[in-house]
Amino acid sequence: MANGLRRLYAFLTALAVGVALSQAYGFPDCVNGPLRNTTVCDVTQDPITRATALISLWTDQELTNNTVNASPGVPRLGLPAYNWWSEGLHGVASSPGVTFAPSGPFSHATSFPQPILMGAAFDDALIQEIASIVSTEGRAFNNAGRAGLDYWTPNINPFKDPRWGRGQETPGEDPFHLSRYVYNLILGLQGGLDPKPYFKVVADCKHFAAYDMDNWEGNVRYGFNAVVTQQDLSEFYLPSFQSCVRDAKVGSVMCSYNAVNGIPSCANKFLLQDILRDYWGFADDRWVTSDCDAVSNIYSPHNYTNDPAQAAADALLAGTDIDCGTFSSTYLPDALQQGLVNTTDLRRAAIRQYASLVRLGYFDPADSQPYRQLNWSDVNTPQAQKLAYTAAVEGITLLKNDGVLPLSKRVRKIALIGPWANATTLMQGNYQGVAPYLISPLQGAQQAGFEVEYALGANVTTVNDTSGFPAAIAAAKRADAVIFAGGLDETVEREEVDRLNVTWPGSQLQLVAELERVGKPLIVAQFGGGQLDDSALKNSKAVNAILWGGYPGQSGGAALFDILTGKVAPAGRLPITQYPAVYAKQVPMTDMTLRPSATNPGRTYKWYTGTPVYEFGFGLHYTTFAFSWAGVAANADVANSTSSAGGLPRSYSIAELVSSAKQGATFPDLALLDTFNVRITNTGKTTSDYVALLFASGDFGPTPRPNKQLVAYERVHALAPKKSTIVELPVTLGAIARADESGAKWIYPGTYTIALDTDGALKHTFTLTGRAAQIASWPSDSS
Repeated sequence: MANGLRRLYAFLTALAVGVALSQAYGFPDCVNGPLRNTTVCDVTQDPITRATALISLWTDQELTNNTVNASPGVPRLGLPAYNWWSEGLHGVASSPGVTFAPSGPFSHATSFPQPILMGAAFDDALIQEIASIVSTEGRAFNNAGRAGLDYWTPNINPFKDPRWGRGQETPGEDPFHLSRYVYNLILGLQGGLDPKPYFKVVADCKHFAAYDMDNWEGNVRYGFNAVVTQQDLSEFYLPSFQSCVRDAKVGSVMCSYNAVNGIPSCANKFLLQDILRDYWGFADDRWVTSDCDAVSNIYSPHNYTNDPAQAAADALLAGTDIDCGTFSSTYLPDALQQGLVNTTDLRRAAIRQYASLVRLGYFDPADSQPYRQLNWSDVNTPQAQKLAYTAAVEGITLLKNDGVLPLSKRVRKIALIGPWANATTLMQGNYQGVAPYLISPLQGAQQAGFEVEYALGANVTTVNDTSGFPAAIAAAKRADAVIFAGGLDETVEREEVDRLNVTWPGSQLQLVAELERVGKPLIVAQFGGGQLDDSALKNSKAVNAILWGGYPGQSGGAALFDILTGKVAPAGRLPITQYPAVYAKQVPMTDMTLRPSATNPGRTYKWYTGTPVYEFGFGLHYTTFAFSWAGVAANADVANSTSSAGGLPRSYSIAELVSSAKQGATFPDLALLDTFNVRITNTGKTTSDYVALLFASGDFGPTPRPNKQLVAYERVHALAPKKSTIVELPVTLGAIARADESGAKWIYPGTYTIALDTDGALKHTFTLTGRAAQIASWPSDSS
């Protein structure tokens, strides 16, 4: 809790000082300042050379002073103070590095849905476009002195356990999905793939690694030791980070609070050097920050060292370049004096930081940088507003519908009931900024033209309180249709707050049961990041429809009612599994294993041996579709296969696939197995999007084998009735590979079945022949 209070204090301090803090953001003067004739101001030199020249001018005290997120700079050199900690999870967000004006320019920023709902869209192009807007607004804030250039986002830890309070910050549970999501997000945030000459902003992939528990039954993240096999690290916990670092070339990474296999993440050379820098190629113009006070946690409560100076030294030597906190600046002078670190170690960390700032144009003339021209007119533009609405619409997922939706035009009066019915700031979730506006469900209903009677009925947490029931029941009796809006909120799921169960909290289900007895059409709109056991609602004939809406952002209410009325059609897919309530009693959050065992029913859709209430990828539509194979793409891989009568391959030679991959791809795991084309026809009467999910399963690789695994997806937009389109679904070797116990990835011989959608609407079986082949090694952990 102490860490949480310090984090809160930092936020409140940043907000309180307002304009004074914003004035702290400035740029070095390379024309008239002390640095004007130094190499760091020479735009013809590369970033490492420029940063090295700058850091060579620093004293040991200046080096240790600047090992923290609130860097004081070096005043004698005209180097301004700089706060490395700005936030932008789903829009520029309140944080120590970001200050909003009380009114007028820079008083707000576009507030998109939480990532868990954006993940439900399964729309990579949408994610990249959203990230581009976030970074545009971030740059505009920086140009006004109200934000930094480094944004500590995204959270790409897989949402493995449904009780995790921070799952709302992630795109979901599937590592393949997360890998594609983060690749596109980083390109949008940073302005392209490792862009030259300038990053737009620097993003930060967090929390590295195996972090998905905050505070559960006395187990607290600050001192938790995550015991993880190399197989699970390689196959589940780290693919999203590999995509972020190796493929998308992110500019920074955050090490997590927890230890991994006995070593705190921020002191873990295996993670920060062997994997991150040596294996994935994280270069020296990029840096690692600790989570806030995680360097201090190495000393306590991890108790990894007996001396605070040793803890600070261990973090620095492992590869933690910035301490979010003050521990390193306090104890590294002692570490330096004791010989635990040397000046070269300190310079290395500083060079990484300032080489990154060079790449952000920090030392270069403003008039030569397009990003330095962005201003208030680039914030909350009509395009941004439209995209925030679109993201909410695309993510909202229809779980049940007996035909009541879309609502009949005869429905004119509705009863809108529940703790989310008039939600405003709640729609943003956590790590939020100040939104330009917030369209609540109540406002959305009114804008849709309904006569609305609103009643709270019950809140999220209060148990055995039925005092609001009579007003809610009376409103329901007077209405043509009843909409209950409830679920989870920040009182029961957030940073530092995990759940103990996956049941509906408070007396919400009790109220829904009373509403069922009224006999009116009843729709349940479930909100929140984690899933709840909807068994009672799913099985009740009196509950006509269920939708899930996550945390839908500034236009959440409008998006909800446009779907309810049929103005737009739902096509979101669950990015996580909805488990039955018993799941929370079957496996502790502290169990990091994925595969089923005597004490674990299996994690995520890939390994769960029970029956989910709603499975990963589930989502209904207002229309119907028909599917057929449309062949495969004409590429080199097809030449290595034998075609069936229908034009699809029946077999592939592993040796030929791997040989081709090593010749034609930067990394063999990114090489294509094949591209499978699917013809999708809208056979209904409603224009609709459709998310094509392609899964693979079969008898390949070591046992136990996953139930299935997602290998490709694509979102089709606005497919009109009776119209068809062909979707290309490229399947890479990495998507079908499996990790052995050492973490190495292999392509195994055997029978593979690819299936479209969760119900296997379209299937094809083929074989991979020959001997198993390794397509990716894995570092050895010698710690």
